[in-house]
Amino acid sequence: MHERSIIEPGNKHDKRSTTGNTRTVAMDDDLILDSPGIAPQGSPTPLVTALKASAGQDVATFHFPGHNRGRAAPSSLAQLIGIRPFLHDLSTVPELDNLFAPKGPILEAQKQAAKLFGSSETWFLIGGTTCENQAAILATCSPGDSLILPRNSHMSVFSAMILSGALPKYIIPEYDSSWDFAGGITTSQVQCAIKELENEGRKAAAVFVTSPTYHGICSNLSKISQLCHSQKIPLIVDEAHGAHLGFHPQLPASALQQGPDLAVQSTHKVLSSLTQSSMLHMSGTLVDRERICKCLQTLQSTSPSYLLLASLDAARAQLSENPEMIFSQAWELAAEVRNLIKEIPGISVLEYQSFSSFPMIDPLRLTISLWQLGLSGYEANKILSRDYGVICELVDTRSIAYVINLGTSREHAQRLVSAMKDLSATFLPVQRVEESAESTNCLPFVDSKICLSPREAFFARKKRVNIRHSIGEICGELICPYPPGIPVIIPGEIVTERALDYLLRVKMEGAVISGASDPLLSSMIVCGV
Repeated sequence: MHERSIIEPGNKHDKRSTTGNTRTVAMDDDLILDSPGIAPQGSPTPLVTALKASAGQDVATFHFPGHNRGRAAPSSLAQLIGIRPFLHDLSTVPELDNLFAPKGPILEAQKQAAKLFGSSETWFLIGGTTCENQAAILATCSPGDSLILPRNSHMSVFSAMILSGALPKYIIPEYDSSWDFAGGITTSQVQCAIKELENEGRKAAAVFVTSPTYHGICSNLSKISQLCHSQKIPLIVDEAHGAHLGFHPQLPASALQQGPDLAVQSTHKVLSSLTQSSMLHMSGTLVDRERICKCLQTLQSTSPSYLLLASLDAARAQLSENPEMIFSQAWELAAEVRNLIKEIPGISVLEYQSFSSFPMIDPLRLTISLWQLGLSGYEANKILSRDYGVICELVDTRSIAYVINLGTSREHAQRLVSAMKDLSATFLPVQRVEESAESTNCLPFVDSKICLSPREAFFARKKRVNIRHSIGEICGELICPYPPGIPVIIPGEIVTERALDYLLRVKMEGAVISGASDPLLSSMIVCGV
């Protein structure tokens, strides 16, 4: 039988040189740093440059991933995005550095990010701010420690308490009934929470603050930071929606400019990295750096996407080109759109006066209410997306939130304004301006009570009950409308009639309910203790 040669002599694309630009199998750290894929010292985009160099090597590849630099790329996806993403979707080859022990381009890229954002150290993450929040809480809280946090924190914070065993000390944030959502928390509320713990003979292991909120409401982090540090308590800031803050004179100050110990950012949200990529920034000495590293290694994949990591490097470089003015066009466009929409009858735009206890609202976040037209946020969004092709970021019971970013075009901004004018002309004559009898005057979790810690409830025996029979039971699952991903009921809390009615109402209006084992909300998992 004739055996075919492994290397077909007539196929130039498959024939690879066995000499020259190849990797050495056995190599020490110095050889790794000197390998062909490493970006030169001082490269403006060290990780992007290293990825490009590595993908361009003329080598025979016998490593993951299985698509083998696009040679076996699934045709349906290759037709959608092309072959180049596969070519650069590489695994942890030495010249690309190691995310958990960086010595080359990842380390250099993270150092450049730390310099730009003003941190003592910055870590790149591929698990989103969910992973960052979990790592930050695990790094500061041990089982039984108290964590001060707003009750409207992101769902990732509650999973972090399950992982860490931290005990929540909730602050109920300020609430505006005309908008039907919460703002941030104040320094006096944090001080009160610290004092209440002291009266119980306990000290907070950390304070957690969300700033800005999903609607762009910023807390006074400078004062909260001063208070926390006077008590030697680390401050963690969930700045998922604020990676752009501090990069224009008209934008609020960033978290890092106000002295927290850890700031977590979703670089992919308002900046331009790929979805799921984020940065964790550290400042000061209250948090153990080594513990953060261990937490990140525990929570993140050992096979990180170098496309995601390189996108963080690229987004940082893009911001570095003109950090004081890069958001000028976006800010001007947002101001113009805000002023035009404010003039439309029956439509309101969220302003500082609605949450005057807080220093500023992100001007690139436009939260619009149409309830005076008789439309809920869900009803209005359905019309706007279906009939006008206007896609929002967040829908609430009484409002819709839109984000102006670096890629927002004037044509799209004009389409948004035009659609709002059409809605006003169509629905204002109906004069359905009276408030719904079902609208709430307080947060759905304002009267919540804790019977078990999130961790105790997670591991407790469970049973399923009819949804109406769940009132008074201890909730066994985390249930929240998503977005924004703020739980209405969390494991360990008593199910209240207020919370249940809210969930059923927003579901009926069109909200997607996340976390419930029964997506129809006809039943609920409760703790059988």
